[in-house]
Amino acid sequence: MSPSARLNRLFAADGKCFDVAIDHGFFNEYAFLSGIESMERAVKTVVAADPDAIQLSVGQAKYLQRISGRQKPSLVLRTDVANVYGKELPRHLFSEMIQNPVEQALSLDAACVVVNVFSIPNQPEVYHQCIQNVCAIKPACEKYGMPLMVEPLVMLPNEQGGGYLVDGNIEKIIPLVRQAVELGADIIKADPCDDITEYHRVIEAASGIPVLVRGGGKASEEEILTRTYQLMQQGASGIVYGRNVVQHPKPREVTRAFMAIVHEGATVEHALQILKEENR
Repeated sequence: MSPSARLNRLFAADGKCFDVAIDHGFFNEYAFLSGIESMERAVKTVVAADPDAIQLSVGQAKYLQRISGRQKPSLVLRTDVANVYGKELPRHLFSEMIQNPVEQALSLDAACVVVNVFSIPNQPEVYHQCIQNVCAIKPACEKYGMPLMVEPLVMLPNEQGGGYLVDGNIEKIIPLVRQAVELGADIIKADPCDDITEYHRVIEAASGIPVLVRGGGKASEEEILTRTYQLMQQGASGIVYGRNVVQHPKPREVTRAFMAIVHEGATVEHALQILKEENR
């Protein structure tokens, strides 16, 4: 089976996708639970906002997939758990894949699986484990026609303020994105670079594989909408945002604004107007 069948469920007819990531509880960090303390409520809220996809862990996917009806977001299944996001790193770092990830994804009727490739300063063992994870999952993805989303993450040294800090150096992002493509990614989920006007270089490095851009930390409405518009103008195929949706006071309304930019080419001004009108 070709992965294109499931890719057609993930991407809209225009070839674009907005995936809302609410798999943060997988990583054992208290701060990551803000906005998703109740997963059942969070999933219902995001489903009502009607994005293209929702990214969930194997233990929480049930809240999406038990919703009846044909019209609901597709499931993107997170397949690896890591302990690299804390303010203080533990003595032993890991990025561990769940057992039989593709089979579990099939059982949950996922449209895609996602796995990380971490590039963390002075942590080559974690990077090596991530490469092994991608190499292990790819043959099963090919066998069962399951699209593989690879998430190449270039991170800053932990001592610069704690985990989950993105290194926006495009000269570090580009080769890691290319490596993910070389390893067989069907979709790339990558960070924005420091200068958004250069992001077309990341798109080029992906060699025709669609690139969905991560949202990162919580940002103001105008900042994140502006960044989204610029990224789409640079050739991105969509976005994967989490906290900028679930931590927003109006998640349904902000999702509509993002969807307008991703699928309709809406300007920042139009997207802000959508938010303004929806907030009445």
